[in-house]
Order: sequence, then C-alpha cells, then structure tokens
Amino acid sequence: MLLAFLLVVLLAIGVVSAGVAWYVVKISADLPTMVDVANPKSSVASVLYDRNNKVIARLFIENRTPLQLHQISPWLVKAVLAAEDSAFYQHRGIRIGSILRALWIDLVEGGKIQGASTITQQLARNLFLSHEKSIARKAKEIIIAMRMEKLYSKDKLLELYLNTINFGRGAWGAETAARTYFGKSAADLDIAQASILAGLIANPGRYNPLSNHNNAKARQNYVLSRMETLGWIDANQRQQAYDEKLEFRKLANRIEEFNRAPYFVSHLLFNDLLPKYGKETVYSGGLKIYTTLDLDLQIKAQEAVKSLKAMGALVCMTTETGEVLALVGGKDFKESKFNRATQAYRQPGSSFKPIVYAAALEEDIMPSDHFMDAPITFANRGGRGRSWSPKNSSGKYAGEVTLQKALASSYNTVAVRVAAYMGTDPIVAMARNMGIDSKYLPNDLSIALGAASVTPLEMTVAFNCFNNGGKRVVPLMIREIRAHNDELLESREPQALQAMRPETAYTLRSMMMDVIRSGTGTRAAIPKVEAFGKTGTSNDFIDAWFVGGTPGLTTAVYVGKDDHTSMGRGSVGGVAAAPAWKAFMSYAVEKQKTPAKFEPAPGWVEVEKLSVCRTTGYRASSGCPGVPLYMPLNKAPSARCPLHGGDYAAADEDPTGPRLFLIEQDGDLVPEEPAVAAPPQTAPVKPEIIPEAPNPYQRDPSPADEIEERYQKLLKEYGIE
Repeated sequence: MLLAFLLVVLLAIGVVSAGVAWYVVKISADLPTMVDVANPKSSVASVLYDRNNKVIARLFIENRTPLQLHQISPWLVKAVLAAEDSAFYQHRGIRIGSILRALWIDLVEGGKIQGASTITQQLARNLFLSHEKSIARKAKEIIIAMRMEKLYSKDKLLELYLNTINFGRGAWGAETAARTYFGKSAADLDIAQASILAGLIANPGRYNPLSNHNNAKARQNYVLSRMETLGWIDANQRQQAYDEKLEFRKLANRIEEFNRAPYFVSHLLFNDLLPKYGKETVYSGGLKIYTTLDLDLQIKAQEAVKSLKAMGALVCMTTETGEVLALVGGKDFKESKFNRATQAYRQPGSSFKPIVYAAALEEDIMPSDHFMDAPITFANRGGRGRSWSPKNSSGKYAGEVTLQKALASSYNTVAVRVAAYMGTDPIVAMARNMGIDSKYLPNDLSIALGAASVTPLEMTVAFNCFNNGGKRVVPLMIREIRAHNDELLESREPQALQAMRPETAYTLRSMMMDVIRSGTGTRAAIPKVEAFGKTGTSNDFIDAWFVGGTPGLTTAVYVGKDDHTSMGRGSVGGVAAAPAWKAFMSYAVEKQKTPAKFEPAPGWVEVEKLSVCRTTGYRASSGCPGVPLYMPLNKAPSARCPLHGGDYAAADEDPTGPRLFLIEQDGDLVPEEPAVAAPPQTAPVKPEIIPEAPNPYQRDPSPADEIEERYQKLLKEYGIE
C-alpha cells in the first residue's frame, strides 16, 4: 500500500511538474529574449538644446532623466528599499514565501493576483510587461526577474529601477521626481524628502503630497518606521524627518511645460524629427538635439511679438551660416498652434521692392537712374477686361526721381514702372533664386507691389542675400543629433548658393541703409549700429512688415490679423512692425556682440563706394543731399551733380551718368527739361499682364483655423495628443 501511495504521489508530482513545465514554455513564447533583457529599453525623454546648450524643450511620453546609482541620494535608496523590498540584496529576484502566500489569497479571491513583487519583479514589469492583474502576468514577471538577476548586479538592478519607476505627476525616475516635487536633484534629497518620494511608489495618486497631504504623511511615517526598524536611522532622525516642513514645487510634467520655444520646436517636430526618426525615437529614445536657437534671443523675440498690435511673427538668422537664432510664430502657442513664421502666407507689400530692384540691377539699371513717379494706368489690350491704376499710399507724386529715392520713399508707381520696363519674368526668377519658394507668386505687374503671398521665414532668407554678398543660405535649425549614449547620429552644415551678383547685393544693401537713415524705416534705426531694411504694408493696412539686418544678423517682423481685416489707418510697416524689429535687434546686436559697422566690400567684388546726390543721381557735390552707396565698378556716374555746384557740360558728357527710363504709358509725362538725366530710354512695347484679383485674400492661402485643425490631426497621427 505504501509503495502504491508513493507511486501515486510521484506520478502526481510528475504530472504537476510536466504541467508547470508546459505552462512555462507556453508563456515564455512571447517573453523577451535574453538579448532583450540584457538591453532593456526604458522611455527616456529627448532634449532639445540651444546653441549654448541650454535646455529648450523636453520631449517625452514618460519624462525621465537617467542617473547612475552613486548620483542618487543614499537616503532615497534606503527609503525605497525600506518601503518596497528591504531584502533586495539577499534574495535572487523573487521571494518564494511571499509568492505562495499571495497566490493562496489570490486563489481564494478568484484569480485576482495580489502584490508580493520584489524590486526586480517590479522592474521586469515596468520594462517588459503590462500592469494587467493576472496569474499569467505574474508568472511572466517571475521568469523575467530571474533572468535579470543572472545578467545584472544588484546595484545595476536598483539603478534601473530608480530610473524607471513612476512617482506620479508625470515624473518617471528619481531625478525627474526630485525636480518635480522639490526642485532639486535626486543627489540632494534629505531623509524627509526621500521618504515622501519612496512612499509614492505604492500608489502615486493616493499618496500625492499636493492633493492628499494626510495620506502622504501617513505613508511617510510608514517608510520612516521601516527605516528605523532596519537600523538605517535612529528615533531622533525619524521624528525630525517627519516633523520637517517641506516646500513642494507645483511643476506639471506636461510636454508644453518643458517647451520654451514652442513654435520653433513644433516646426522641427512635424517637418523634420518625426518624419525622419518616428514617434518612439523622438519621444522615448533619449535623443540629444542640438539646435541653432539662442534661448535668450528667443525670449526677447517672444516679447517683441507680444508687443505687436495684432498677431505676428519674428525670424532671425545669421548671415553667413543661416543659423536660425529666434523663431516666433505667434503670441501664445496654447491659444493658437498656427505658426505665422513658417505657415502664414501673407502679402509683403513694399518689403518686396528690394527684390524687384535687385532684378533691375542685374539688368544694369542703376540706383542713380531715373524713373517717373506719377499717376499711371494700364489698360488691357483690345478693350477687354479692366484697367489698373496703381497709386502711392500717400496719394502724392514726386515726378522724376532716382531709383534710390524711389526705394527709400517707397514710391509704388516707380516699382511698377521698373517691372513694366524689364518685364516680370526677371523678378520672379530673382525671387526664386533668393529663397522665395511660395507657390503664391504672381507673374504679373502686381508683383512689383508685393502682391505675392510669402512667409516671414522666406522673407528672412531672401533679405539675408543682401547681407552676405548675394548668397541664398538654407535656414539651419539643427546642428547635430546624438543618441542617448552620445553616439553622433547626424551633423548638419550650412548650405549656400549664389543668388545674385555680389555687386548687386552690396548695392541694394547700401540703398536700404538709406531707408532707415532717411526713408520710411527711420523708426528701426539703432543708435551707433549700421542697419538696412525695408518697410512693407498691404492694402487697407491688413499686413505690416519690417525686414532687414545689421552686420551678421537678418530679421523679419510681420504683424497682421488672422482674419485679414484692417489693423486701422496708419498701421504701416514703419509704425506697426519697425519698433518691434528695433527692440529685438538692439538686444540681439548686444547679446551676439556683432560688429557695429558692415565690413567694406572685399577687393574681388567689383564695386566702388561713393556719395550720390539724392535728387540727380550724380556724384554728390559739396552742397548735395548726398547718400553713400555702393555701385558696380565702371557703372557709377563720374560727373559731379550740376544742380549743386558741378559742371553741366561734364554731366552731359558723362557716359555712366543717370538715365531716364520711360515706358509706353508715360506718354506726355516726359518733362521738357529732364532733371539733368541723359535722354530718355523707352522700353519696347510689350503686353502688360494686369493683376487679376483686387482682394488678395479672396482665396486665403493659409487659413489659420484649417492649419490649427491640421496640427491636431498630426498629433493624433503620431499618437502624441
């Protein structure tokens, strides 16, 4: 009988063992391999840094900053061990007695698994499993924990645990928790602070000291009691820690709370990082993204945009490398995700004229040459369609003027005449060369008045050509990206192409310096700093701009309402945008320590510097209202201004003297005695292309509400709502 009983027992044990073995094999099929266990992937926040390595933003699903064990306060280590697993350094990953006891209760309770998890088991669950409460999950947890104990030292396991555990309020890991609750590093926690954090692990919501103070103190008391029982603190230390008055930081761990340049970061995310690296790597891979942004300038740019009378944008970049130092797309990212710096296609108005005149210079029309500033009407050929009569914003006209004077005073009819004289194809080509990629670029005469739709970033890139010898430099926003282990993933360098002759760039820049010196942009003048720029205003004061630069820096400021209604009479670029440009650039020049004066043109650039009479365009005499200009070599007038003391005969014989350019529509406008310019040069008759739409925003190229909706769709697409 006894033998039979033993056989039955052995058979039963064999069956149970076989069943257990089968069950282990079954649940092991979808467990991580030993390679996976040896290379655990915890979610680590990616960090964007500015050019001075200041943190701009943290991108995370679980916000954590890993530390080595020796970098964590020993009080936190002891408090966590006391609260969660005081025998951690004695067991091999599991406690058999605790598991059997919990299993008995679980079976009685109907299969709902109880606690009894060691620190190693909790780590296994956090890294590889869900938080489902079931016997199957608990069994998997035990198997992984035993594997981890074979691969890692106890110290390494504890380090991983302290870097991955959830402390509530979006804080994952000891370092983020210490900064979230107490505003300090995990290395600096005292006994009281450590015991509060250790108490959170069991239930972060229930023991949150900010929302459940009494519960938190009760849990703290438990942790301190365990530490005393284990001999890690004495009774006095326990009482002092419990009585210590703690000051908590109310710092929420939401993505936007860790984003000091939201428009810049969102542009990088959806146009660069997410399409290239994917959500998991960007938000959980611990990338180190080193950008070109200057956080101090960015903050100043945000202040400048907030000072505008309507919504607006500001972009600043370096001249030679195209590094974007500041990019602001609105006043409040929480209220509007619409990035007006990169997504708002707006009419640049007269700020587009330098591009028109750059094309003219490439056609050998000089700043000293003359055009008529007078009423003009273009009628469609054959009597079909409507006529077009562009006007100056002031309603006044100056008659025969130099191209330089026309730019400084922003005469509309001159810009249109220049476009009509040479045709609009060269203007479109110049705009494309300079970085205007917008598809909303009309090839008709309205382009001369900026009836295109462009973004502030495009205008910054275009004007930057005037500041660096005519090169189109691609905006550079990221310098390099490194993996969490500091491996270099990519490094980016400036990219530039020649957009125009260097002579054209130096000439136009000197012409625009007079816009600030005595033209429509005087409010942008920075004391003791040379600057150039151009104002812009669209019809009915809907859009206002100031775009320009100083040595080393180029910046665009745009202001306007999202619904394209008028900002009110007088809201011109020189009033609505130029003061904000000046405020920002004054700070930027000082902060970046850029030179106060532009470097002279190098010897290989074929230009000469001279003073030209604003009235006649000849070389300035002693009595002239002179303006210093660069002009292409052998193209500048050689004679002195005859109106202010020069010789009329010498002026008449000057082969490079000012010329008067006329178009067919000028008709009888030619003065009987031209203002000491050479005989008129009339453009060949060519069909004019009359602008089509009197309302530039009849079809809004970038509706704010649609872009806002698109942003929300992108969040859903990448799963980062």
